[in-house]
Amino acid sequence: MSLVKIQGERWFPSENSFQSEMPSLWGNWYCDSEIGKLRAVLLRRPGKEIERVTQTNFSQYRWKAPMNVEKARAEHDQLAGIYRSHGVDVHYVEEAHPERPNSLFMRDQVFMTPEGAIVCRLGISARRGEERYAAKALGEIGVPIIKTINGDGIFDGACGMWVDRETVLIGTGSRANKSGAEQVEAELRNLGVKYIVPFEIPYGHAHLDGLINIADRKIAALFPWQVPYDVVKVFLERDFKIIEATNTDEIKTNACINFVALEPGKVVMPANCPEMKAKLEDAGVTVIEVEVTEILKGWGAIHCMTAFLNRDPV
Repeated sequence: MSLVKIQGERWFPSENSFQSEMPSLWGNWYCDSEIGKLRAVLLRRPGKEIERVTQTNFSQYRWKAPMNVEKARAEHDQLAGIYRSHGVDVHYVEEAHPERPNSLFMRDQVFMTPEGAIVCRLGISARRGEERYAAKALGEIGVPIIKTINGDGIFDGACGMWVDRETVLIGTGSRANKSGAEQVEAELRNLGVKYIVPFEIPYGHAHLDGLINIADRKIAALFPWQVPYDVVKVFLERDFKIIEATNTDEIKTNACINFVALEPGKVVMPANCPEMKAKLEDAGVTVIEVEVTEILKGWGAIHCMTAFLNRDPV
C-alpha cells in the first residue's frame, strides 16, 4: 500500500498593509486632517430622544434650554443638505439611546484616523452609552473600529484634532483624562503620528473645537485668551496664519469657531457671526453660513454634529 506524503502548512500570511487593503475590503474611510476634501460623514438626526428635554430638566443634560424639536431637525437637515450638495456621502446613526438627547453631537463619539475609527468613551454620565449606537452604525457601513476607549479612560472625540498627517492636538480636561488621552496617543503613534501636542482645556470649556479650528492649509482660527502659547507655537512653526476670534458673544453664544471645512479654504459655519465671517473671508476663505440657533441650545454646533469618515489626504 502506497503512503500519501503529507505536506506541511502551505498557508502564508499576506504582507500587505491594512491601509492598502482597506478600500477593497472595508471601503473608503480615511482622515488625517480637518481640511482635506470632505467625502463622507456620520450624523445623528435629532430623534425622539431630544423630546425628553423640558423646561424642568434641561440642565441635567448640560443644555442652555429645551430645543424646538422641529426647528432643530430642520437645521440639521439643512446642514446635511449642504454636505450633499458638495458631494459628501451622509450616513446616519439610525438608533440612539432613548435617554441620551446629546446623541446628535456625533463628533464626540468618534475620532477618525487613516485606518478607521476610534470609538470614544464620553466624559459625562448624561452621555455615557451613546457610543454603543455609534459603533453599531460604523459596523453597518463597514468602517473599521481600531480602538474603543476602555478601562478608566474617558475621551470625547472633540478633544482631538488633526493638524497634519504627523501632528495631532490632544486635549485633556473635563471630557478627556490622562488614561483616555494615552490610549488615543498609542493608536495614533501606531499609525505614524510623530507629534502629539498636549492641550490643557481650560475650566469652563469642554472641547477643542470651541477654542481652535483649521480653515485652510495654512489658516487656523482660535480664541486667543484660551489657547496655550505652546499650542499656537506649533502652528506658527508650520507657517500658519492665525485668525483671532475676539468677539466673546460670537465665540460663546454663536460658536463662531465651531465650523467644518468642506475642502481647503471653504467652510460651513454657524450664522450670526459677522466678525468671524469677515475675518475668514479677508484671509481668502469661502464661508457658507447655516442657521443653528436651536442646536446651539445643546451647547453644540456644526463641528460638534459631524463625525468625519472620509477626507482626501492633503
